[in-house]
Amino acid sequence: MTPDGASSTRYARNGDVEIAFEDLGGAGGDPLLLVMGLGVSRFWWPQGLVDELTGHGFHVVAFDQRDAGESTHLPDTGASNPFAAVLRKRSTAYTAEDMTDDAIAVLDALGWDSAHLLGGSMGGQLVQRTALRHPRRVRSITSLASLPSDVSGLRGMRYVRPGLLARLSRMKVPEGRDGDIALSLALARAVASPGYPFDEAAARARIERDVVSGVRDTGAQSRQAGAKWHGGRLAQLRVPALVLHGEADPLLRTAAARHTAAAIEGSRLVILPGVGHDLPREVWPRVADEVRAVADRAPALPSAAGSA
Repeated sequence: MTPDGASSTRYARNGDVEIAFEDLGGAGGDPLLLVMGLGVSRFWWPQGLVDELTGHGFHVVAFDQRDAGESTHLPDTGASNPFAAVLRKRSTAYTAEDMTDDAIAVLDALGWDSAHLLGGSMGGQLVQRTALRHPRRVRSITSLASLPSDVSGLRGMRYVRPGLLARLSRMKVPEGRDGDIALSLALARAVASPGYPFDEAAARARIERDVVSGVRDTGAQSRQAGAKWHGGRLAQLRVPALVLHGEADPLLRTAAARHTAAAIEGSRLVILPGVGHDLPREVWPRVADEVRAVADRAPALPSAAGSA
């Protein structure tokens, strides 16, 4: 939201789908697109991390994936279990290629010929895939706390720690806004970094900005998780790549990051001690340093940082 309370949300279009995005500052810097993970919106990016990134010379924009936040939510397909959707052989509503095209639609709406991409959790897979499908539009990628884009079905489940998700699925919270906030806070606390204090006030502030909560919309999560990838392999990726992962991630094993980095020639792997499936404020400067370093490895291109 802007200081006067007016919405700062803009929309890009990919066919019948509208993708909500927001300019977070740093105009004139190198274009950097942030991609959040399964079911949650752009408001889950910590403002302090965004400030670090703009301070490192980036013009930062974040968007909501389809079926999340203020972007288009697709019709119900009857699927309500994201795990089952992962194991299906076919997409339930759209493909992973469609999701990469959403990211490109945002670049088009901004007037950016190309950009650096930073994705967290499922967003990390999306930035890997976007670089494979649209290599001329991607300058560098940072994949954070994510799976390798090559894996699918049971092969992907070997990286998942199921205990956390099982505990969350058993939580009972009331219907409505208060219940959504309570469940979101429980999720934020569950994925937090055990090596650092959990800042509940900051987490609540981010969650309360999320006017369309997706934490209990298992139908939308199933459509996202069930979107199959038919594109290139990570070994074909040729843009500078950084792979970040928390050493104490309670959701995804560090093997996911190690295998991602091993598949991408010349990539840099950074395992963050004490970090979970989030980024505590104590590591924001390190993360911004690493994102800047991988961006600086990209070939020099004409400036594309002007906004439309």
